[in-house]
Amino acid sequence: MRKFGFFLLYGVLSIFAIFQIYPLVWLFFFSLKSNSEIFGNSPFSLPSAPKWENYAKAWTDGNINTYFFNSIWITVTAVVLTVLLASFATFAITRMNWKLNKFVLLLFMVGYMIPIHSTIIPLFSFFLDWHLIDNPLSIILSYVAYNLPLTIMILIGFYNTLPREVEEAAVMDGCSVHRIFFRITLPMTMPVLSTTVIINMIYNWNEFIFVNTFISSDKYKTLTVGIQNFIGQYLTDWGAIGATLIISIIPILVAFIFLSNRIVEGIAAGSVKG
Repeated sequence: MRKFGFFLLYGVLSIFAIFQIYPLVWLFFFSLKSNSEIFGNSPFSLPSAPKWENYAKAWTDGNINTYFFNSIWITVTAVVLTVLLASFATFAITRMNWKLNKFVLLLFMVGYMIPIHSTIIPLFSFFLDWHLIDNPLSIILSYVAYNLPLTIMILIGFYNTLPREVEEAAVMDGCSVHRIFFRITLPMTMPVLSTTVIINMIYNWNEFIFVNTFISSDKYKTLTVGIQNFIGQYLTDWGAIGATLIISIIPILVAFIFLSNRIVEGIAAGSVKG
């Protein structure tokens, strides 16, 4: 009976995995087709003659190489700033006794409830006054501000499980607050930091609204906006669009593979208090 239970469980998980992986496989085959194949054959058919030149066309003719590296450095910069600032704020809220720590936490949580679309016009006006329209700094600041509340909320749940005795012992040994944070607390939070890193990466990498609103120059655009280069008034190159989507998936997929163990550790550790 136990073996049958395991067989049934793995069977259900295998079916679920197939449904999750198949769209990626379908998109890969889609990226190797021409427009005539895409619209003339079954959507589930394999490419008769794989058009690998779709990837070359996307990388060079579509300026995807520039958008790809823009996505990388903007995403990395925003993620590092978000995680670092969130760690500072969480440490101050949970480890320091000051009068306004609960109020500051409330402000961050209120920020989490504000819809992203309601901030577009105020942010555009703000960046316009500071001459940051068509400047990557406007995108980075928007990402950091939008992701900070969620990151702090995740970190607080983990910080509450950390033993204070280690930090108290460090204080008794004469360790400063800065050394306690960077040498003791921050290394202990690495599992949950990996979780916040991948969450922030996925959002920043796939974000469209801020980039499309604040950036107009090709030299600063990211992949999500650059895909529009293949959409013309009379002709759309769907194969190149598929190739661009596959290229855009690879960094997130690689990051998830390398951080998957850390993510599971962070979720498990943050779910048990004490």
